[in-house]
Amino acid sequence: MSNLVAIVGRPNVGKSTLFNRLTNSRRAIVSDEAGTTRDRQYGKCEWNGREFSVVDTGGWVVNSDDIFEEEIRKQVIVATEEADLVLFLVDIKNGLTDLDQDVALILRRSKLPVVLVANKADDGKDLYGQYEFYKLGLGDPFCVSAATGSGTGDLLDHVLSKLPVADASDIDDNTPRFAVVGRPNAGKSSIINAFIGEDRNIVTDIAGTTRDSIYTKYDKFGFDFYLVDTAGIRRKNKVTEDLEFYSVMRSIRAIENSDVCILMIDATRGIEAQDMNIFQLIQKNNKSLVVVVNKWDLVEDKSQEAIKTFENAIRQRMAPFVDFPIIFASAVTKQRIFKVLETAKQVYLNRKIKIGTSKLNEVMLPIIEQTPPPSIKGKYIKIKYVSQVPDTQIPTFVFYANLPQYVKEAYRRFLENKMRENWTLTGTPVNVFIRQK
Repeated sequence: MSNLVAIVGRPNVGKSTLFNRLTNSRRAIVSDEAGTTRDRQYGKCEWNGREFSVVDTGGWVVNSDDIFEEEIRKQVIVATEEADLVLFLVDIKNGLTDLDQDVALILRRSKLPVVLVANKADDGKDLYGQYEFYKLGLGDPFCVSAATGSGTGDLLDHVLSKLPVADASDIDDNTPRFAVVGRPNAGKSSIINAFIGEDRNIVTDIAGTTRDSIYTKYDKFGFDFYLVDTAGIRRKNKVTEDLEFYSVMRSIRAIENSDVCILMIDATRGIEAQDMNIFQLIQKNNKSLVVVVNKWDLVEDKSQEAIKTFENAIRQRMAPFVDFPIIFASAVTKQRIFKVLETAKQVYLNRKIKIGTSKLNEVMLPIIEQTPPPSIKGKYIKIKYVSQVPDTQIPTFVFYANLPQYVKEAYRRFLENKMRENWTLTGTPVNVFIRQK
């Protein structure tokens, strides 16, 4: 079970700054101007050996003339519906406002755990302002400074104590888990219906809470895997919800609970920004990938040249990771549906590949000798040995060198590409590390 934490609050209380602090990034734009965050940001937070997803939402405003505010408010509501825990940010310098009380009223009605965070406590004098926030009825506020990081350690300790510990004891870890993800109307539900059929052979449904993914066992036609079904497939979206935001929230769940992601792309619309958002989520979570161009039956030009052009456009957008299969299919006519399952199974096997140390060195050392890492400051880098790390989530290889600190990212990609040329690693990410000999 994956954990999702949503950061909510009125505009300009420091939500994006806290997001950047928790995810150790600078992806969210930070500005003194209220309403800067309109696009959502998603990231990973690691603390004390545990990991959870964080979503940064726009500022919550009601009765505003800004045309964006109504959409932002909808997205915040969706975030609170989908999250396992909500961080409610208030500004300790400006004190309690009517808008804070409006947000607190809605959060109290929700049954989610809410952690009240008083931000901008940059020095000791600011701490005296925390007491008025007890009026919100959300418990003790955590005083932090997202800008400096003060207090965030205690906050994260408390967050982890509130989040449920993942328990996948009911799921067979040796059985592949495939997730169908994509933006709205790309054909996710149709292809799932095509997979399971009307007379479906479901061995077990293992469900968590209403916000968790559901695992459906599929064992027809020689296949044996779990189909990671999300609540977005089982429940109709409300009319007032932001469908694009909703799809990404659901995709986070499906991606984190899967081994292989089947990314659906609408052939009639091509690859769009929302497809790229979901692709980036797949990459961040180190999941294997199969791209399915759905609704191929509606495309007039089905020539090999058109297929090649479409493939090139997809790979260019998703570069530098381009070693993944692309299947042109139709969920309605069931064209190449069986091939989608076959390919997903093969990609899963690629993910679990084991390469002997002797074979690795036999193939890779001559390649490295022929094309060694470029020398830096007159220092020559020598790679003497390579081995695969056992029992890792994705194929992980360690190259032992005398000066690993001088090996650049470009050469790591060169080594990865050479490994892909010599072994079947299609569809799966690969880790390449350079370590001291």
